[in-house]
Amino acid sequence: MKKTQLYLLALILAATGVAGFYYKWKVLRFPIAPQSESEVWEVQARVEFKARSGPNKVTLQIPNNPPGYSVIDENFVARTYGMNIERARGAREVQWQIRRASGQQVLYYRATIYRDEHPAADLAEPKVPERRTYEEPFATARATLLAQVREHSISSATFAGELVRQLNAREPTQEVALLRGKLDRPEDLALLAVDLLAERQIAARLMHGLELDDRSVEVELKPYLRIWDSEPEVRAWRTIDAITGTEGLPENLLVWSAAQKPVLVVEDNPRAHVTFSLQRSLADALDTAKENLRHRDENFIAYSLLNLPIETQQTFKILLLVPVGAFIMLLLRNLVGIKTFGTFMPVLVALAFNWTGLVAGLILFALIISLGLLVRFYMERLKLLLVPRLTAVLTIVVLLMALVSVVSNKLGLNVGLSVALFPMIILTMTIERVSVAWEERGAAYSIKQTLGSLAIAALAYTVMGQEQLQHLIFVFPELLLVLLAATLLLGRYSGYRLSELFRFRALARDPDPIAPAPAPPAAAGEG
Repeated sequence: MKKTQLYLLALILAATGVAGFYYKWKVLRFPIAPQSESEVWEVQARVEFKARSGPNKVTLQIPNNPPGYSVIDENFVARTYGMNIERARGAREVQWQIRRASGQQVLYYRATIYRDEHPAADLAEPKVPERRTYEEPFATARATLLAQVREHSISSATFAGELVRQLNAREPTQEVALLRGKLDRPEDLALLAVDLLAERQIAARLMHGLELDDRSVEVELKPYLRIWDSEPEVRAWRTIDAITGTEGLPENLLVWSAAQKPVLVVEDNPRAHVTFSLQRSLADALDTAKENLRHRDENFIAYSLLNLPIETQQTFKILLLVPVGAFIMLLLRNLVGIKTFGTFMPVLVALAFNWTGLVAGLILFALIISLGLLVRFYMERLKLLLVPRLTAVLTIVVLLMALVSVVSNKLGLNVGLSVALFPMIILTMTIERVSVAWEERGAAYSIKQTLGSLAIAALAYTVMGQEQLQHLIFVFPELLLVLLAATLLLGRYSGYRLSELFRFRALARDPDPIAPAPAPPAAAGEG
């Protein structure tokens, strides 16, 4: 494969891994720190009314993908009532019905939400509202009020703000008093403002929201107006507080409903009312992200490691760290030049250290290898073939592991019981390789190789034991693609290793070590 293809493949793998990590972190809100907590709000709507004899139907507007927040759980509490949820024009409502009810009725809607900072859906540019005709004296009152508001405004947003302030004034003008009539609820006045703005061909929409503030339990649902600013340099939606007329939204506002209708409607029961309460708490960020993802797309979480059984997840938390240990070994062998027995033996030994601990693991490993070497040297005298010799060594290794466990248990050293977690085949092959290297290259070379293997195993165990790394690799396994890209790039490295620079340091001090010997002096009489 050409280098260009290799570099392109590594770039694609790294870009894919980074993109997957960024999407899960920023969009799906998976935490990058272990045991991190996220802010969660429990919001409750309590509907209360006195039922009339006969059928009753209750309609309550509920959140529909509110900007900046995600609904991760919902509960509907209404005994003996039938229920269905309707969606229409970007709004969502729950409908409760019962054929016969009497007395005081209480129904609940509860939602668990958390902040995810996803933006609001862009609203399309609206059509110009159509003007309607009204009877007198309402037509004159509307025209007079709108003319007064126009004198105190310079744009669509300021016009809407001034209109809202006049409609909510404590001492209204005669025109406002006539138009308000018996309207006293804020949402009714907001709908009146929408209707009056249509007279000036200003498109407006009603929106309800809750301010999430943990300083109080009972909160009030507030109406807001979305105003279309048709100025050529603006041409965008603006938000106006439907009570104070100020522009803008609070930072902690939960958009409860964008339906152009009252939040609560109970047929033939104008005295029905809804109250809202909330409670702030902290929850595990990973669990919250999983619930949010399950609420968004159940198939996405179904094909994820996070949906596996708990015991299987624990297994993969370990297995996903094997490539990390292998990459550490790659760096130390190919760049530093540390010699080891076997390619992946240090990584597997490092995994065993997760249960035994580093110090105890090193002691147990050295003990088994030392005892196994004594047996292996004795079997060399028996002149056995390779396969029978390995089988015999494997049997001895198992017996040695059992013996160490029994003796440790008798002495009260529970750490010795963990020796069974060492991979038996790796121990057997290590004993075989150490003994062969001892016979062919000497004891110093064999011990050096063994110490190098243990050094890499200890370093891999230290790195793989980091809780932050374990969390990142398990929650964002796509980061292994970045590790794979780096491995491919290092696969073409054929330069000097750090140990070789130290080994051949004499050449650096003597730039010309093989200089030609000086010519011998000429013999007497030559010439």
